[in-house]
Amino acid sequence: MPVNRNALIRYRTIDQCLRNRYRQWTLEDLIEACSEALYEYEGIDKGVSRRTVQGDIQMMRSDKLGYNAPITVIDKKYYAYEDPEYSITNIPLTDQDLNKLTEVVEILRQFEGFSHFQELNGMVKRLEDKVQSAKYKQAPVIDFEKNPNLKGLEHLDTLYQAVLRKQPLTISYQSFRAKAPRAFTFHPYLLKEFRNRWFLLGRRNSQNMLSLLALDRMEAISHAAEAFIPEEEANISNYFDDVIGVTVSSGGPIMEVRLWVDAYNSPYVRTKPIHPSQEIVQENADGSIEVIIRVKQNFELMREIMGFGPSMVVLEPRRLRDIIKKKVAQSLHLYQL
Repeated sequence: MPVNRNALIRYRTIDQCLRNRYRQWTLEDLIEACSEALYEYEGIDKGVSRRTVQGDIQMMRSDKLGYNAPITVIDKKYYAYEDPEYSITNIPLTDQDLNKLTEVVEILRQFEGFSHFQELNGMVKRLEDKVQSAKYKQAPVIDFEKNPNLKGLEHLDTLYQAVLRKQPLTISYQSFRAKAPRAFTFHPYLLKEFRNRWFLLGRRNSQNMLSLLALDRMEAISHAAEAFIPEEEANISNYFDDVIGVTVSSGGPIMEVRLWVDAYNSPYVRTKPIHPSQEIVQENADGSIEVIIRVKQNFELMREIMGFGPSMVVLEPRRLRDIIKKKVAQSLHLYQL
């Protein structure tokens, strides 16, 4: 059964609300959330009627769209999912969905070979593999890196839209060191993925420096009713260029790090550079190599180097070499206990 775009926006909004179990949702709350979503995405400012949202809830409960959403009413007032893990985004694909996705894959494959399409090749292969697996009930032939238990991905589209539309957000956030979440206004500038975790770069109202928030520490997100503070940097997308990972020290100097790599691991470092700035500056007779990378010092840099164990040694700068040497000594001490 065909569903128009406005209805899909409402279904998704209701789904996002009911998945947020940190507050209780009355019918009026859902009406307000749907009205705000339609205004944000479609510019519709006349709001949503009570009857429309009640009909949406009934539609989501039914099997007409394949949702069969377990929506219940608590104390005759508050709406919630009986199953806290349920989401309409988790339902199996229908035959109609698979046919449409097959058409999309075929269209995208026509652009393979164009230079501007290279960044999408992995995405197309992933989509094609997913469609084939679901359509023919066969095991996937590509095993992409994934973390099914990763939290926060449900916020990704909301944050993406906020970055595009320059929309400040109120984020309830609990860091690993905090005992409880706290809410603050955040102005989003850039989404960053690193090793299958997602981060949001932006600025808090009370701070001048940029902040990086992990999506898996976000408890709830809503739009903030205040003016957006734009970022002063000309190209925020270059913010992470001089680091490995996502930890950027404000004002930290760029170092020229010279590394020795043994013969066994040198092919891996050749074919998968540690950093885009990597240069091979010496090839030794025993097959080992020396490379230079130009980066700022951070936690991820040291973790990358130490991950190679005795196969990689910091030659320069001396300060970084001494830090790694100290950490290796601490690790050795722990193994001697």
